[in-house]
Amino acid sequence: MRKRLFCGLLTATMTISAMCQTNNQSGTISPYSQFGVGLLADQSQTSMKGMAGTGLALRGGTMVNALNPASYSAVDSLTMLFDAGLSAQLTNFKEGGIRVNARNADFDYAIGLFRLRNHLGMSFGLLPFSDVGYSYSSSSYLNNNVGTITQSYSGKGGLHQVFVGIGWSPAKPLSVGVNAAFLCGNYTRSVASSATTTVNSLSKTYEMNVNSYNLSFGLQWQQPIGRHDEVTLGATMGLGHQLGADPTCQIMNTNTSTQVSDTTTLTINNGLKLPMTYGVGLAWHHRESLTVAADVQMQQWGSVDYPDYDEQTGIYALRSNLLRNRTRMSIGIDYVANPNHPTNYLKHVHLRCGAAYATPYYYINGQDGPKELTLSAGLGLPLLNKWENRSMLNISAGWVHTSAKDLITDNTFRISLGLTFNERWFAKFRIN
Repeated sequence: MRKRLFCGLLTATMTISAMCQTNNQSGTISPYSQFGVGLLADQSQTSMKGMAGTGLALRGGTMVNALNPASYSAVDSLTMLFDAGLSAQLTNFKEGGIRVNARNADFDYAIGLFRLRNHLGMSFGLLPFSDVGYSYSSSSYLNNNVGTITQSYSGKGGLHQVFVGIGWSPAKPLSVGVNAAFLCGNYTRSVASSATTTVNSLSKTYEMNVNSYNLSFGLQWQQPIGRHDEVTLGATMGLGHQLGADPTCQIMNTNTSTQVSDTTTLTINNGLKLPMTYGVGLAWHHRESLTVAADVQMQQWGSVDYPDYDEQTGIYALRSNLLRNRTRMSIGIDYVANPNHPTNYLKHVHLRCGAAYATPYYYINGQDGPKELTLSAGLGLPLLNKWENRSMLNISAGWVHTSAKDLITDNTFRISLGLTFNERWFAKFRIN
């Protein structure tokens, strides 16, 4: 069994790694993804998306919680958990009196969890890190209204992480854990100008390829506070470090009369860094029915210098004060009437809701980027059958409002589906 399990994990990891290396699709269609490393992905699973991504203090034997690796120690000894999710979204962009609708869908994550030995769980899988995806243009008149010039902006790509995690409970009520990830991916951003006259056309293409690591640590302390209640404290920390990536800026100047182009490529060695990240969460559990949880997370992007091309000097170099520290606060509720009821299916259904607020991690023309407000709701539908299958279909719906003064406002409605397979792979059966 151990050899088969090892081979299966190795094959799954290699497959996921290949997906990570070749994936150039994007899970976003927002022009805000042109800043920083793109839109930072929600790395929670679908069950927690219904609670607005709250989960640093959540743990249980029937769930996979990659937000805090310390939760892996709670996995049941007889089961193999596998959770995969996808989402679809409809976004309305508004600027001034102009409104534009756009939609897209994307595969979110795939993660597994099993028990290695008593109080020791192991997880593996693929999680998103950031998304880049946008395409728009703007036009203006040249001097003396002689012709027009059009600026076209586009970008695609993103970063993903293939991870392996360990969660261990050395002694009750303490659990600790670590996620070790291979962070990989790429993105391409371009700005191109074209005119209706003989003005030269100019284009700039920014590219980044990342192949590095990402380490995060977690802790959970689960404390009973009565006969039917307990409180769990969760904390996480992610290491900041250089990614070893060499961002490039390719500038192409084309004479529209002769169609002769002059190309210059600028490179910054080791020009991208991950920030230190911190998080703390608290969850209250009442019987097996009600869970109320809250998280606060901070990412120190303000200490990270970011590649930037100076139009006046023609220098492509790292600059400070382009990024800022990001804070995200969330609260979520999970309620199930009676998960042990023998016949009533509705009493097994999980009802979830949540809210979150996040500040931006980048500046736009010297001012703060858009703030983000999230409201969500979700269902957890057990897939019951005569074999007592404990698998669950999770559905979540969320509304995300992103806005800032004098900038684009977008309202996104997102539907997420996740399927958690909870199978008794390691049980021993006796035939009489």
